[in-house]
Amino acid sequence: MTKPQPDNHSTTSDTKWNSKGVVKGSHISDLYGENVYTIDKMAKSLSKSVYTNFIRQRLGSEKLKKSSADAIALAAKTWAIGHGATHFTHWFQPQTGATAEKHDSFLSLMNVTGSSEDGIVPMESFSGGQLLQSEPDASSFPSGGMRTTFEARGYTIWDTSSPMFVRNSPNNTKVLYIPSVYISYNGEALDEKTILLRSSTIISQTFCEFLSLLDPHSTQRRVVSTVGIEQEFFLIDKKSYDNRLDLRVTGRTIIGSLSSRHQQLEDHYFGKIPGNVLKTMSDFEVEAISLGIPIKTRHNEVAPSQFEIAPVFEEASIAIDHNLLTMDILHNAAEKNGLKTLFHEKPFQGINGSGKHCNWSLLTDNGENLLDPTDKPEENIRFILVLLAVLKGVLDCGPILCASISSSSNKHRLGANEAPPAIISVFLGSYLTEVLDSIEEGRKIKDFSIPQYKSIQIGGTELDLKVSRLPTICRDLTDRNRTSPFAFTGNKFEFRALGSKQSPSFPVTILNTAVSVAMQEIINDLKTLKGSNPTIPKNEVLEIIKKYIKLTKPVRFEGDNYSKEWIQIAEKRGLVNIKNPPEAYSYLMKPKYQEILVNKTKLFTVDELISRVHILNERYAKNLIIEGKTAQKIVNKYILPRAIEYKNKLANAANSTNKLGFNFLLEKTIIEDINTLIEPLFAYTRLFSQKISLLENNIETSNIEKSVLDVDEIISKGLIEIRSKVDKLEDILPKDMWPFPSYADILLNN
Repeated sequence: MTKPQPDNHSTTSDTKWNSKGVVKGSHISDLYGENVYTIDKMAKSLSKSVYTNFIRQRLGSEKLKKSSADAIALAAKTWAIGHGATHFTHWFQPQTGATAEKHDSFLSLMNVTGSSEDGIVPMESFSGGQLLQSEPDASSFPSGGMRTTFEARGYTIWDTSSPMFVRNSPNNTKVLYIPSVYISYNGEALDEKTILLRSSTIISQTFCEFLSLLDPHSTQRRVVSTVGIEQEFFLIDKKSYDNRLDLRVTGRTIIGSLSSRHQQLEDHYFGKIPGNVLKTMSDFEVEAISLGIPIKTRHNEVAPSQFEIAPVFEEASIAIDHNLLTMDILHNAAEKNGLKTLFHEKPFQGINGSGKHCNWSLLTDNGENLLDPTDKPEENIRFILVLLAVLKGVLDCGPILCASISSSSNKHRLGANEAPPAIISVFLGSYLTEVLDSIEEGRKIKDFSIPQYKSIQIGGTELDLKVSRLPTICRDLTDRNRTSPFAFTGNKFEFRALGSKQSPSFPVTILNTAVSVAMQEIINDLKTLKGSNPTIPKNEVLEIIKKYIKLTKPVRFEGDNYSKEWIQIAEKRGLVNIKNPPEAYSYLMKPKYQEILVNKTKLFTVDELISRVHILNERYAKNLIIEGKTAQKIVNKYILPRAIEYKNKLANAANSTNKLGFNFLLEKTIIEDINTLIEPLFAYTRLFSQKISLLENNIETSNIEKSVLDVDEIISKGLIEIRSKVDKLEDILPKDMWPFPSYADILLNN
């Protein structure tokens, strides 16, 4: 069947969504990747020899020739200018939690004698050298002590595994984006992507070895981790945001009394998407789809004004590039529609926060998902061994997985009812649990035709809904456990603990590495078993499987991860319950994990690992100090003056009535309530301010790993103490005297 074509009166470059949510004059699929210099477009615009050299370079079998780089640069420039680009930039991920870019113009002045006055001719140029690398100033990005101010040189290098694309900047200047890594002059990783790509190499080499060991005729040359990242966020009115100092400075509300109505009626989840939000999402999707981001799902989340979008799975490094782009595009789309996007993990106290659910799996280059259990997982040796490698990786590396998702913002969410706890465990579901238990115990798997097991039959069973007009449906393999931080969900694992505003690079890097190291242990056991035999005796593999089932049993938990009982059970099993981010970061430097991250895998050099821990602690401390200073300013400049003004107003009113009636007693009572709050609030804030000054000086002059613990304890407690008093004042003062939009104003406005 011929694919429908757009009419001749419209072009995809100015495509808009109409009120029905479809693209005028085009199909969504026609827009997909329109602004991406894809492999297909490269193949059409490059000579066969250049294209072949590029593909082989991507596969790691050849170096990219200078002539090929020049040819690709020329083709990319031609394509980009054809899309309106005037500038190019190396787009990279420094350890700031954001992306970075420096724009350079295609414009060059060429000296061509006799062509014009003085022989200077303006023209667009872009060389292979400019494509391959750039030199941003390295001294002003976090380096954790690896670089000093006078050592400014750093390099961004084109990541050929991720395609170039053209984007509109807010001033409508179009720019060619070149996804890149960022390294120091001496080659140390200063970014998030370099280590992610290293982990991708580690996992590919490890699992290709595993597959060839199981099957000497295996043709797989590459295994990649695939990722699907569900992104949660809040959309609020931009004017409300502008009138909240705490939101503007810290990304979350430092103060704020919970509205009497919030999420307790559970009516927002999957409800009708508000019109201005739907317009924002539609605007976002137009650009996202044109940039090759395969957005699939959008819906209301649990909390009021909270929403979620989710894409189709992609190779990890590209999926993460796309997630970082997603956040930026959402921000711009919201601004256009009078809204503000909040990616902070806990912008509002008392209601659900936001996270990223990172759905992770392993895919071979011939399209096989190594975490697909197939119809009979109990007979699928390859699947069982891969599953056990994941379990062993999470068991061994739980603390550093926790470190990878710990931050000053995500700590407010972790352990709360909407987020996984800090104890890292794995949920497999009833069926896979039974498969592993039956193998361990040497018995047959339970007969799932028996009624009590029907609900978890492999492949699903038909559900009789007792309504003749409804179609029969099939159940999934097992139910879900929303309290688990790491849950098997059919043919993938869902790492649910990532923070909504963080880059997924570091968590995916650690997960890739943890699973690779565990699989290498299994490979070593298989090699010993194989010995000099041409193949591994399959009947003897069972003993290795049993070994790892027993080893990994402590990390498996099917119950309620929020329960107090689980904390006690986890402690008996030897699982770590990490209380705060600095504690989590400290595990990265423990000998056990240095052995994994530095010696076994070469993921980091010692200096790179030390610098990363330093940066994590420093960012954590500085974020808390910013929050403390913001709270101090809010109290002194806004809350206390308004509270005193209202108290004086009540006192004047009481005195002027000159009577001992109800009004006088009411006013006197309110005045007393205000006094009991503002006097200790003033005294505490003054002392808090002095402590912040000392802490700020300490993190600049002393060991950050030690001073961050004081920052965490003093400021975290101080913010709680200040908020408890301020929120009570908000409940007392009339609305017209409160200086900030309330939770109800912000969240119940869509």
